[in-house]
Amino acid sequence: MRVCLNGTIIDEADAHIAPQDRGLLLGDGVFETLAVRRGEIKRLNAHLMRLAHDCKMIGLRTPWADTQIKAWIDKLVTENSLPDAVVRITITRGIGPRGVLPPDDAKPTLLITTAAMPEPAEPARLVMATSTRRNEHSPTSRIKSTNYLDNIIARREAQARGADDALLLNTQGRIAEATAANIFALIGGGILTPPITEGALPGVMRADVIALARGEEAVITPEMLMSASEVFLSSALGIRPVIAIDDQAVGDGEAGLITQLLAARL
Repeated sequence: MRVCLNGTIIDEADAHIAPQDRGLLLGDGVFETLAVRRGEIKRLNAHLMRLAHDCKMIGLRTPWADTQIKAWIDKLVTENSLPDAVVRITITRGIGPRGVLPPDDAKPTLLITTAAMPEPAEPARLVMATSTRRNEHSPTSRIKSTNYLDNIIARREAQARGADDALLLNTQGRIAEATAANIFALIGGGILTPPITEGALPGVMRADVIALARGEEAVITPEMLMSASEVFLSSALGIRPVIAIDDQAVGDGEAGLITQLLAARL
């Protein structure tokens, strides 16, 4: 498989990250996951806008133009023969001295990788994580940081409890999101999703769902979620129905009609 490291397309076996890279040592970086279908990069501009926003949030200046990044993705998709692919763009602050404070003259590291698009996931069974909480007061809850430890802890809990994924509650005990997706629920006839202020990542697909389904941001408590007639997850790879939460069926225990319609459209 070929990858792009700092603008050079090379075999992944030849790609090396410096031992002093702050992304490796401190999780000092951000990333984006994109879908490519039939050779078309989906929602590229929105993803690059969020990537630029997240870099600015952590004070990371990058030298690469959006047109360059697109050209590198196109080249990787072609060279890896992946017309349907998952692309990940990772940017770290690069090499730095020991300590927390980043250097003023940091030279960031850019890594772009591709993988085959997986088959659509089966409807999900979720649990509400008890092992960790999302800190909605932290700015890191609103960026795609390379530090995913809370998500990893919650996902391991889900696996241990026989579930497909976990829902992260915030410090107030309200719904924030799943470990790698935003959550939507049909409650009282409306499509609701937690606001960013609740600790939800401002997902690119989330924005499209809100626009297409006339969704609304609203605080969602666990009790409200358990009363929903439909629940689904949204990520860059699509829409995934949720059929059970904490072993209780959502609606009739099947993918809901609105969920199916959105999945087909998005």
